Amino acid sequence: MASGSKSLSSIRSAPPSAPDRRQRRSAEIRERLFRAALNLFAQKGFLETTVEDITEAADVGKGTFFNYFPSKDHILLAFGEMQLGKLEAAIAMARQTGESMPEFLRSLGIRMTQEPTRNPAIIRALLQAYLSTTPVREAMMDLQRRVHALHTQMIQLGQDRGEIRSDLPAAEIAHVFRQTIFGTLLIWSLYADATLHSRIETAFNLLWTGLAPRGNPALPPVPLVPSGD
Repeated sequence: MASGSKSLSSIRSAPPSAPDRRQRRSAEIRERLFRAALNLFAQKGFLETTVEDITEAADVGKGTFFNYFPSKDHILLAFGEMQLGKLEAAIAMARQTGESMPEFLRSLGIRMTQEPTRNPAIIRALLQAYLSTTPVREAMMDLQRRVHALHTQMIQLGQDRGEIRSDLPAAEIAHVFRQTIFGTLLIWSLYADATLHSRIETAFNLLWTGLAPRGNPALPPVPLVPSGD
């Protein structure tokens, strides 16, 4: 009897598997909608893509979309969160490996513009979201504040190591770094050619002349990527 009770107690205390399956299924559908939307934004453009286009490409019912995203614009917010996660992981890795800040900053633009970011239509859609009056604009601006905070952390780390000039506030330098990357992405998205990586490399080479410690204008590190994209 005791043995039977123990067995029943174990069964009752075991976590149910059904919710786990539902959660996995839900995550899979959300990911399919997200990836389908980004592919369509890249192919057709953000404005030209409809929710019906997205659900058809993801092979789900149209109403299913709104179970995961309040609007098409929120796909861009999810994309921004994905980029923020990549930035957090990159900074954590830099701290762990002790990678020099000049090399880290130079390679960061390349890391953050891997697919699906390396598509001018997606970059233009993101910029439209920042400039629009849609409900996601405030959330996008909050996302940028979080990005700036992370950039400030990495600049401060470089200053503490003596690798970045310390006569200016880390937050101010972080603003300039972010504006340089944003501006480079904007210009590239207008041309929509294969020069993204070379543009980022050139921008960093010029930026580093102002970031290097005063009195020790070290040359930029050896290029990590070829001149072309």
